[in-house]
Amino acid sequence: MAVKKLQNFVGGKYQSPTGDKTSDVINPSTAEVYAHAPVSSAKDVDAAYQVAAKAFETWGQTTPSERQLALFRIADALEARAEEAADVESENTGKPRTTLVDYEIGPSVDQIRFFAGAARNLEGRATAEYMADHTSSIRREPIGVIGQVTPWNYPLNMAVWKFAPAIAAGNTIVLKPSDTTPASTLLLAEIASEFLPEGVFNVVTGDRDTGRAMVENQIPQMVSITGSVRAGMEVAKSAATDLKRVHLELGGKAPVIVFADANFEQAAAGIVAAGFFNAGQDCTAATRLLVQESGYDDFMAALLAEVKLNAKVGMPNEPDILFGPLNNAGQLERVQGFVDRLPDHARIETGGAKIAGSGYFMEPTVLSGFKQTDEHIQDEIFGPVLTVQKFSDDAQALKWANDVRYGLASSVWTTNHTRAMRFAKYLDFGAVWINTHIPLVAEMPHGGFKHSGYGKDLSHYGFEDYTRLKHVMHYIGD
Repeated sequence: MAVKKLQNFVGGKYQSPTGDKTSDVINPSTAEVYAHAPVSSAKDVDAAYQVAAKAFETWGQTTPSERQLALFRIADALEARAEEAADVESENTGKPRTTLVDYEIGPSVDQIRFFAGAARNLEGRATAEYMADHTSSIRREPIGVIGQVTPWNYPLNMAVWKFAPAIAAGNTIVLKPSDTTPASTLLLAEIASEFLPEGVFNVVTGDRDTGRAMVENQIPQMVSITGSVRAGMEVAKSAATDLKRVHLELGGKAPVIVFADANFEQAAAGIVAAGFFNAGQDCTAATRLLVQESGYDDFMAALLAEVKLNAKVGMPNEPDILFGPLNNAGQLERVQGFVDRLPDHARIETGGAKIAGSGYFMEPTVLSGFKQTDEHIQDEIFGPVLTVQKFSDDAQALKWANDVRYGLASSVWTTNHTRAMRFAKYLDFGAVWINTHIPLVAEMPHGGFKHSGYGKDLSHYGFEDYTRLKHVMHYIGD
């Protein structure tokens, strides 16, 4: 198989970088190199930003209706090429090919259409006289050039979450995908370029040094990143030296609280799907289970039965699989390390091992018997691994649920409405699901608290993050 040569996408066309340094793009299902991507230098990043800044001079002056129409056309084009996009995404990530269109490409199309609508729904206070003889009004304006960095777990979908609200608001962007998953983002930029002026949507590929150059460059007025807590802290620190606006969607450690009155079969099915989807490589994944001790044995029986029945792992084109490989060799090693370092008081209920053969596959794994202070409870594993703890009562469940540095997502499984509403109030997480876990809709915000970052993706709140407010006051007296 011939190895592909990828290029940056800048100014509406593919371009080679100034240097010849490249990185391997590996199919995680086979562990084979199938493409080389540029490792862009600070000079390449600056050139892309210069192009984006020039494009902003005109794109920033477009009307909401013009931007809406462009986004609608991009959405239609992505929908028409959904199978192609799914092929590229599956090869780059190892995700099950049979469900990619329905589970990721389709929602991405819907999210672009949502932000197309948001472009024409600018909000602000009423124009009025808040001081005698003076009329005040609000302008909502684009920020300018936006630097964006996306992760490897949902490369195309996260690129949509970044570019769509930014461009809908009238900004131009330079986006850097993860070095392991650049392919689908480049395809997305290519599709979008048919309907956008040159330089509005630019993509540069590269490594951590490229990402650092994305943040340190003087041109962007805002930097938006989805990634690890470590990366987010580095971005926030770097951006602070230039007072750039920062939008951070970082890691998570979602508590999944299962009470003894829950429907165990329903809970087990929902948790297995939400915990093992994408091999658990999701910052909202249902991987930290807190189970009430009075129902623990019955729930565990239901959970392990569901894992055995439906948590199937295999090659992307195999039918009826729930998940494929981990993204890269380093991530597989990291996840396996958590299992290998299991404390003496914990145990493996099922799984726990790498699957023999090529590719970065791991068995669906359930671990139990943890203390609240164990690293498996406190740190994000980001793999097909569920941890289970017993709790006694509501107070202990809430205390343990909130006792992590993350604050992104959570769920409560109970038939007690009062308890569900109480936990929805007191759980310190940006999303609380009741008797479900992980569904997202474009109309509702996604974003966390504490070390999970700040700023919102999706929804009108996410759109407003890419705008600035200006107060205009007129003297109307004699």
